[in-house]
Amino acid sequence: MTSAFDHPDWLASSLLADVGAYALSARIKPLDPAWRLWGPALPVSVPPGDNLAIHHALTLCRAGEVLVIDAQAYLERAVMGGIMTTQSKAAGLAGVVIDGAIRDSLELVGLGLPVFAAGTHPAGPSKKGDGSVLHPIVCAGAPVRAGDWIHGDCDGVVVVPLERRDELLAAAHAKYLRERERMAAIARGELKPAWLDADLARAAIAVGAR
Repeated sequence: MTSAFDHPDWLASSLLADVGAYALSARIKPLDPAWRLWGPALPVSVPPGDNLAIHHALTLCRAGEVLVIDAQAYLERAVMGGIMTTQSKAAGLAGVVIDGAIRDSLELVGLGLPVFAAGTHPAGPSKKGDGSVLHPIVCAGAPVRAGDWIHGDCDGVVVVPLERRDELLAAAHAKYLRERERMAAIARGELKPAWLDADLARAAIAVGAR
């Protein structure tokens, strides 16, 4: 029997984005391109270069959640590093997504907890506050609420609204199967997609002589 936390091997951010999931900005990248993450969001917002609200979130987090932090895309101070990421892993988090900077990059890669961020910076944060925990945020252009599902991989991060989770997963799987069919057709030598002529007839594409 599968659970909501199972991460299907076929699942990809590209499939989910194509069927209606919210995609975070392209600036959000994994420290290790092999990393994948999947879990419900614990949203946090912090002022630029501050991490007090993140510390508070780590006292409230539940195993399997993804810490999603709107750090205002500020890159001149890291809001997390080796210590807090070690704490996140010990708490059982599925991963961390930050629209902001992290540090201790090699240490984080060694820890193995998926971390997606907008960049790195050696300077550390302040701890003045304010911020929010478990309130809706907009992270790297995408709306995120507590309990929305987060998928991340080498292409980026997407948000699956909780109430559409089953619908979007089903649609993504159907698209995955269609793509497998197309790949099989290419292997058989069918190099021209069946839909191409009809779409070209509706377009104005100038083609030079060969």
